[in-house]
Formats: sequence, C-alpha cells, structure tokens
Amino acid sequence: MDNYDSIIAQQKAFFRTGMTKDVSYRLEALHKLRNAIKNHEQVLMDALRTDLNKSEFDAYTSEIGFVLEELRFTLKHLRSWVMPKKVKTPLTHIGSRSYIYSEPYGVALIIAPWNYPFQLAIAPLIGAIAAGNCGVIKPSELTPKTSEVLGKIIHDLYPEEYISVVQGGVETSQALLNEKFDYIFFTGSVPVGKVVMEAAAKNLTPVTLELGGKSPCIVHEDANIKLAAKRIAWGKFTNAGQTCIAPDYLYLHKSIKDQFLQQFKETTIELYGVQPLNNGDFTRIVSDRHFQRLCSFLDNGELYMGGSANQEKLTIEPTVLTNVTWEDPIMQDEIFGPILPVLEYDALSEVLEGIHRHPKPLALYIFTENNTIQQEVLNSVSFGGGCVNDTVYHFASPYLPFGGVGNSGIGAYHGKGNIDTFSHQKSVLKQTTLFDIPFRYPNVKNGLKKIKLFMK
Repeated sequence: MDNYDSIIAQQKAFFRTGMTKDVSYRLEALHKLRNAIKNHEQVLMDALRTDLNKSEFDAYTSEIGFVLEELRFTLKHLRSWVMPKKVKTPLTHIGSRSYIYSEPYGVALIIAPWNYPFQLAIAPLIGAIAAGNCGVIKPSELTPKTSEVLGKIIHDLYPEEYISVVQGGVETSQALLNEKFDYIFFTGSVPVGKVVMEAAAKNLTPVTLELGGKSPCIVHEDANIKLAAKRIAWGKFTNAGQTCIAPDYLYLHKSIKDQFLQQFKETTIELYGVQPLNNGDFTRIVSDRHFQRLCSFLDNGELYMGGSANQEKLTIEPTVLTNVTWEDPIMQDEIFGPILPVLEYDALSEVLEGIHRHPKPLALYIFTENNTIQQEVLNSVSFGGGCVNDTVYHFASPYLPFGGVGNSGIGAYHGKGNIDTFSHQKSVLKQTTLFDIPFRYPNVKNGLKKIKLFMK
C-alpha cells in the first residue's frame, strides 16, 4: 500500500506560507482552471464518451458546462464571500466589535465517484481553492480515461504542493484515508461513506459526505401529466439513471396511474427512440458488476415497458416495473440505473408512511398543482433537497446548497455553500482599550447584583 506522507507534508508546508489565503492567488487559480477546462472541452467529451458513452450534449450540460457555470459564479462573488463579516455585539460587551472570519482548513482530500467523474471532482475542488485550501483529488478508477485527462489538466495547471491528483483503486483510497487531512469531501455510496467517516473519526477530521438513497417521486391526481412524464423521464434516464438524485421510484395516484404510464412510455420513446439500445448516445452502465446487479431487478413486479439489455455494450433500456412492493429486491437499495419501479396510492398518508419507514432520501419530487399538498409533503418528509413539479433541476442552481441528511449525507456545497463547506467560521472579538468594564471582575463591590442587571 502506498504512503502519501510526503505529498501531504509538502501541501501542509505550502499552506503555511499563506499564499493560498491571498484572494488574488485564489482568483488566479480559478481563472486558470476555467481556461483549461474550455481548452480541453473536446478531450473531456471524448474521455466521457470512452468511459460511459456520454453524448456530447450530456457531457457538456451535466459535466463541463455545469463546472464552468460554478466557476463563473464563484469568480464573480468570491471577494465579497471571503470578507470578514461584522456582526452585532451585545450591550454586555460595550466598546468591542465582533467579526466572523472564513478560514481555510488546510489540506483537503476530495474522493470523487464514477457517475459524473469530471463534475463531481471539480465542483468540490472549486470550493477548496476558493476557500484557500490545498487539495488532493482521488478520481474514480472505474472511469480511467476521464480520470487520466483530469489528472493531466491539474498536473499542468498547479504545482503538486498546491493541488494534486492521485490515481488508483480502492487500496489507494484506503491509503489516503489513513493519512491526516484537514478536511475530507467524499461523494459515493452509503456503505463507503461509513468507511470514510470511520477513518475521519480517528483523526477528528471534519467531513462532507455526498451519498444517495432511494429518492421518491410522487405524482398526485391533479398533476400536469404530460409535463410530469417528460420531466421524470429526463431526470430518471439521464446518464442511464446513474445519478444520485435521480427519481428512484414512482408513487402514482391510482386515478391517474394508467394515463401517466401511457404518457411516460410515449415520452421516453420521444427522448430516446423506439430502440434505445441502438441509440448511439445512450449512456452505458459503468461496469459488468453494476450491469449484472441491475439485470437481477428486471424480473421484479411486472414489466410495463423496456426490460431489454445488451451485455456486450453494457446497456439497459429505459424500463418501468409495475406492481412492485417494498419487499421486492429492487426496493431494498438505491437502484442507480435506468429501471423505474412504480408503487400506487389512494391517500397521501400511504405515501408519507412508506417514505418514513425508510432512510431519509437525498432528493424528493412532488408533482401537484395543490399548494396544500405541496406543503404537506415538504413539511412531513426530511430529505436533502428536491423540486416541486420537476426533477433534478435544483442541483444546478448555485443559490441552492446541495447535500443530504441522515443516511443520504452530511454537509452541503455549490455556490456560496462551496466556500462555507471548505472554511472554518472563526469568531473574533476586538475589544477597546479606552476603558474597562469593572463588574466582570470578582473583586468589584456588589458585583453579583450588577452582573444580574445585565445578564437576565
């Protein structure tokens, strides 16, 4: 097992020089990253095609363009975000002023997943750089071409003592987790998230865990069926369902179930063709192991649409399963593939009860025109984030922090949330020397009486 002591020691030494805290240095580093991504646009698209068969449209919108927008937004606001914030001071502290300073942690470890191998490595890196940290990125071994391009871009941009990329498999991740980092940012599965948190606990290292879970999608009886079908099909089947916030399962109101499913079938054909397995732009499943796991679900419930798979190409067509119950294997863990199980309901209370019996999801989607129903769902269910009358789209807003709760994760990022995640909020009181407040000292006459006047 490799030892990464030296690279972390170099980064800690570089961090102590104070260069990374200089806002101009951070801005220059982010500008360089933005220009490099633009210059490597085609190379990145080709790599994502090689690894996952992502179309250029998908590669740009969900990976490259997303990161460029995050960079643009961060560059625009960084100076104001990192300014010390003056806050109110209580009367008991008369003569003093209070401030909150955003302070970088030091050296951050970013462990990225394979489903969006570029975006989910670079988006947290933007936060780490913007907050003034050094960083080590461990990209996924399951998307080797993208990881290679990512490594080359970073190597050409920054000195290793500032930002570096470490390639390798599970053993590499384990070796890195044995080191003493100042912050760990992990995106991946719940089981691996537990391993990361356990390793972090040994050094009391703060963590952000971006995990997953079974994200419900509810279509109520008064929903706009046509729009709901289109937005759910897009959210579910983008990246062949290999999205942590994809709708994992559908809760359909009985009164609109048949109408919705028919519309959903037509919409899916519009988006991906009559034979999606022959669609050259349909994303493949990342590995044979994941492919086999997904295929084992295809006989759960009843097949409503899809169900075909091509082992040679590692592709599974958009599939809908009806008459599924919570006891079926497909409902035990996050699906992470283009298979959508359908549950039905009469009363909303059935839906809420079903969701509450399971771990808190990363996302939730509710389709209804009824504000009361919307509020009831939003107020009743704890989830990371989500949409009313849409799916997945909340992820792309830099104004909305993105993260999980409970089993679906800890912490959040995107936009200003990126800076907040990679910064410690340091509280500072600046006291006057023009006078002193005598009643705080134990030798003052009637001290307790005077203290009680202030501290009620």
